[in-house]
Amino acid sequence: MLEPSNNKKDNAVVNIFVKSILVTGFYWLCLLPTVIASPIPSPPTLSSASYILLDFNTGKVLAEKDADVRRSPASLTKLMTAYVVYKELTEKNIALSDIVNISKKAWQTGGSRSFLEVNKKVPVEILLKGMIIQSGNDSSVALAEYIAGSEETFTDLMNHHAQQLGMTNSKFANASGLPADDHYSSSRDISMLARAIIREFPEFYSWYSLREFTYDNIRQYNRNTLLRRDRYVDGLKTGYTKKAGYCLAASAKRHGMRLVSVLLGGSGKDIRASETQALLNYGFRFYETHRLYRAAETVYSSKIWKGEKDHITLGIEQDFFVTIPRKQYKKLASSATLDATIVAPITKGAAIGVVNIKFRDEDIASIPLLALEDIPEGSLWGSMVDSVKLWFK
Repeated sequence: MLEPSNNKKDNAVVNIFVKSILVTGFYWLCLLPTVIASPIPSPPTLSSASYILLDFNTGKVLAEKDADVRRSPASLTKLMTAYVVYKELTEKNIALSDIVNISKKAWQTGGSRSFLEVNKKVPVEILLKGMIIQSGNDSSVALAEYIAGSEETFTDLMNHHAQQLGMTNSKFANASGLPADDHYSSSRDISMLARAIIREFPEFYSWYSLREFTYDNIRQYNRNTLLRRDRYVDGLKTGYTKKAGYCLAASAKRHGMRLVSVLLGGSGKDIRASETQALLNYGFRFYETHRLYRAAETVYSSKIWKGEKDHITLGIEQDFFVTIPRKQYKKLASSATLDATIVAPITKGAAIGVVNIKFRDEDIASIPLLALEDIPEGSLWGSMVDSVKLWFK
């Protein structure tokens, strides 16, 4: 402990020493948040030709390699085949109970099979499960023929929906994924398709987690081995041809955060599984997703003039999520920018302003603020009073 001194020179030295300690301590205290917040390491380096990892809710890409390169997608093609079937079911053009007559072409289709027989009557639901779980090429062709009359015509529907989803690096020539000229997709496109399936068809997405399926007393197991390795993985699809290599589209949900990964051109079954697992582990370990606002909940309340009410509630159209590095939530900030003067009448859904989201003082999103209610014009007297107030304002 420092003792007081009557010597002015000694006291000066002591003061300088104490000040240097305080300044140094303050400097390191300022750096403390940076020291505590571990940096995000680079994603794992994988041997597969192409891959992508992203957050389901936000679409934020966490890792990628040649994600836009066009490659043969093998049986990941069946994700698009299924998407078309789901659309037809949702629009009630077909039903799960519809009976499909198995053609000779479907029966003859090579590769992985559900072991359908010519002229056998099979419900759409069985064909769908055979395609999803068993990766049956025969089931894929049978569904295509039932919906569109021929597999060739069905591919027109596949390519139409691919365009609607923004899959700019995809073109499909068949419903099964067998090698064909001018048949290709990309890791990014397949991830967009996977997100659409999960988002639009939750009642069918659960089928991708089924580990086995039996048809005509023949039991076959889902080739997605991650369903047995990782309890958080619940889909989607494997694929393999000599041209495409080993492919895997997977999704997992852990502690409220869902990730989607797509890997193309792997060199083996175990490699596609282990490299997909590495991607998922990386995403869950170093990132987290937060829902900042729910659709139609009140985000802000503002003064409104000349209306039946004095204030109007404002919110956003859809749930809003952000994906950020783990343990960095406190570095998020939001602010509202509203129209200068809000005057009735206002219709529900009208844009009134925006919510600005910042992370580490950088703008990351601007979300339209919408009126959550109709506000009609108020009484004549109230409008006159507000007009006077506005004039002075």
